[in-house]
Amino acid sequence: MSSRIPGEVHVIGAGLAGSEAAWQLAVRGVHVVLHEMRPGEASPAHHSGQMAELVCSNSFKSTDITSAQGLLKEELRRLGSLIMACADQTSVPAGAALAVDREAFSGLVTGAINAHPNIRVEHERVDTLPEGPCIVATGPLTDGALAEEIASLVGQPLHFFDAAAPVVYADSLAEGAFFSASRHGKGDDYLNCPLDREQYLAFWQALCTAEEAPVHGFEDKAVFEGCVPVEVLARRGEDTLRFGPMKPVGLINPATGRMPYAVLQLRREDRAGILYNLVGFQTHLKMPEQRRVFGMIPALAGARYARYGVMHRNSFLPSPDHLDACYRLKARPNIWFAGQMTGVEGYLACAASGFVCGRAAAGMVMGKPMPDYTDQTVIGALGHYVSGYAGGNFQPMGPSHGLLAPLNQRAGKRDRGLLYANRSLNHIDFMADACAGEAAVAIEGLMHQR
Repeated sequence: MSSRIPGEVHVIGAGLAGSEAAWQLAVRGVHVVLHEMRPGEASPAHHSGQMAELVCSNSFKSTDITSAQGLLKEELRRLGSLIMACADQTSVPAGAALAVDREAFSGLVTGAINAHPNIRVEHERVDTLPEGPCIVATGPLTDGALAEEIASLVGQPLHFFDAAAPVVYADSLAEGAFFSASRHGKGDDYLNCPLDREQYLAFWQALCTAEEAPVHGFEDKAVFEGCVPVEVLARRGEDTLRFGPMKPVGLINPATGRMPYAVLQLRREDRAGILYNLVGFQTHLKMPEQRRVFGMIPALAGARYARYGVMHRNSFLPSPDHLDACYRLKARPNIWFAGQMTGVEGYLACAASGFVCGRAAAGMVMGKPMPDYTDQTVIGALGHYVSGYAGGNFQPMGPSHGLLAPLNQRAGKRDRGLLYANRSLNHIDFMADACAGEAAVAIEGLMHQR
């Protein structure tokens, strides 16, 4: 590991959280050593050596600020998030959601990090925590000596299992077996693969009995509900898929003029529309079984797979016992943890935790107070959740209005969303500092260079 210089902070891991943390430190004048073991050493979930690689879906979910997911996006924009700026610049059509061209997105993050003069990237595996200020953003697949050291500080990490959906080539879809539309007439950003009742029942029965790839220690109950494999959902009942990832509500098949019995939606993976993701079809079936069973959906009968669905074990910390609302380790207050390993769930929630860690670590190095975004904002409420959860079964949590401080007035659902948003953004505007615009400026410069 590198020698330390005054004011230097080590960030371990260059995923969404680590990249965001390193950027927030750097733009505030703090020297950063960013450690990333890829491309020299890969994890089971990664496919490239790029920073901030998206290992599951390419969707960042809703853009509507009346939702917690959409509100977090606007909070991060106003605060100057690198991840948010790169996502906006590499977006692809996805209806009311923000989805990105995953390679362009990771490339833009990598370019921004490599270009910043205050960040030194070292491609190496880190097996021990440094003595000085450090942000650990090694992700839920952290293993080896570093995992053992973390376990000695906080006890044995909990674990769950995560799965990713397959990606297919658009030109391999059966012509005439799908139609373009978003739900309720909101554009035509999705390819929709309809099934009638007979086709659906045959598919459902095959899915329930398909052969799964072995995953050591896996049980259905160990799956986090936000990413349940489609075959696990199928086993919960005949109509579970039709009320979940295959729901036909809001879609009319132009070939019949009617709503399909069930439908698989495909979402664009890249701007060119070459690759499409099977929405909600995360799986750990064996690869031949994925071809066989998913091929029972007429549109996928001859589909070519750019990537098969995979499953892997994730670990997260018992954060309420060990972290504060800035994700700082109580036992060693010059160490922060960021990303999914803290118990935040979702791409932007991970980036948000990295933002908070980066700004908090910069404040410590510069002798400034820790920022408190409070539980009136989504970015702050996530930190308050992982540090203050009082129940007996701590589990990962994504952005939700339920994490926010209650409103002091009654209102309907959409009005409540607006009230949450207005309250949050007023606080965010107060918390934003002079560095908030630097990500957008840097990204604009990189785009011009391209």
